[in-house]
Amino acid sequence: MMKKIFVVARREFLATVTAKGFLLGILLTPAIVVVMVLLIPRLVTQTPPRTDGEVAVLDSSGEVVDGIRNWLSPEQFTRRREAEQRRLQEITTAVGGAAAEAAIGTVIKRAVEEVPRITVTALAEADIEKEKDLLKLPPPKPGRGAPPRLALVVIPDEALRPATGEKISGAVYDLFVRSKLDDRLINEIQTAVARALSTTRLRLAGFDPERVGALAQVNRSQPGVVTPAGDQKSNRALNAVLPVAFMVLLLISVLTGASGLMTTTIEEKSNRVVELLLSTVTAMELMTGKILGQMSVGMLILVIYTGLGLVALTTLAFGGFVDPLLFVYLVVFFILSYTTVAALMAAIGAAVSDMRDAQSLMMPVMTVYMLPWLLIAPVMSQPNSLLSTVLSFIPPFGNFVMMIRLSTNTPPPVWQVIPVILISAAGAYAALRFAAKVFRIGLLMFGKPPTFGTLIRWVRMSN
Repeated sequence: MMKKIFVVARREFLATVTAKGFLLGILLTPAIVVVMVLLIPRLVTQTPPRTDGEVAVLDSSGEVVDGIRNWLSPEQFTRRREAEQRRLQEITTAVGGAAAEAAIGTVIKRAVEEVPRITVTALAEADIEKEKDLLKLPPPKPGRGAPPRLALVVIPDEALRPATGEKISGAVYDLFVRSKLDDRLINEIQTAVARALSTTRLRLAGFDPERVGALAQVNRSQPGVVTPAGDQKSNRALNAVLPVAFMVLLLISVLTGASGLMTTTIEEKSNRVVELLLSTVTAMELMTGKILGQMSVGMLILVIYTGLGLVALTTLAFGGFVDPLLFVYLVVFFILSYTTVAALMAAIGAAVSDMRDAQSLMMPVMTVYMLPWLLIAPVMSQPNSLLSTVLSFIPPFGNFVMMIRLSTNTPPPVWQVIPVILISAAGAYAALRFAAKVFRIGLLMFGKPPTFGTLIRWVRMSN
């Protein structure tokens, strides 16, 4: 019996992994991830585009306009962009090496050369409505006429010198901008006004703004993680990504193998190949062999992606941040989750004769296994809450929830992990029993696709 099962499993495994589509699929995903990591930081920028124009400031006190002019000067734009791009360069270089460093250097040079050229004009007493009308005028063609009016800032004297007994409020100025002005440039103007106002308020109150700013600024210290191997620097980004990465690894490997099992079962049934197979093996041997074969496919995907992740972590010197026991749990929960899903997919594949007929039966199963995506945020934020704990004990998605909890900074105690494994094993066994009964009857059934009620009747008939 075991020999026949292994023959079926070997055939199922080789037929899947030798397909060009499979090889392309498992290599394409990490390739896309690498491209995204290298390109997106260089393509996505928070710096405003090159814009030439005028920002008019109606400042009755005459104290604020110089601060606004300084912040929006090309020199300050250049300094801020260089600092921002250098931070981006540090991140990208750590991932992409010298090639990424050279590429981001080009981005820095272009970003510095394309800083906005903004003229800040101080207005005396003026008609605000007439000044706002200048924002409606279309911009002139390049090289012809004065730069367009981009924004109008109105700062009353009360913004700096409130009446006696009055409290200085936060929103004390008005800002008017032209239509379709870039939001990032608007943010720069708002920041310039806010900084100029706060600096002027401090100076008028008798304080040194630079001294106050230096005293108020406290940079966050990166916490050190004390481990048996020594002190290490923590990495907040890695701590946030790790639970998602482990859940994605588990979900992809499980669903890929299980969906492949259903597809091959439907194909063999529709092509009447299954009738030839049943002449040499029993339905139970066929189902067991197919489950083991596709489990090997899922395990191969898990090993490849896990290996690539370990190489990336080692390259970035983050290898010590991952507990090796997590990979043991990953394999255990993969086997339990895959067995459950594969059993259900095998039952669906045996019950129908066409992929279109499988959709109605497959949808509830896929919906259940998509729940971890909806639960990942609350589970990651509070891995030991009552909600997270209860969800861990509910099969079949409890394995995924527990994997998320285990990969956070506050993993659950072992006394919770062991019962979850036992409950998942019981759920996998129940799914196998259900699938075996449906598989035995449905494999040779043709005609109208069954409903879930029909599958339940088949299970009762086989008792």
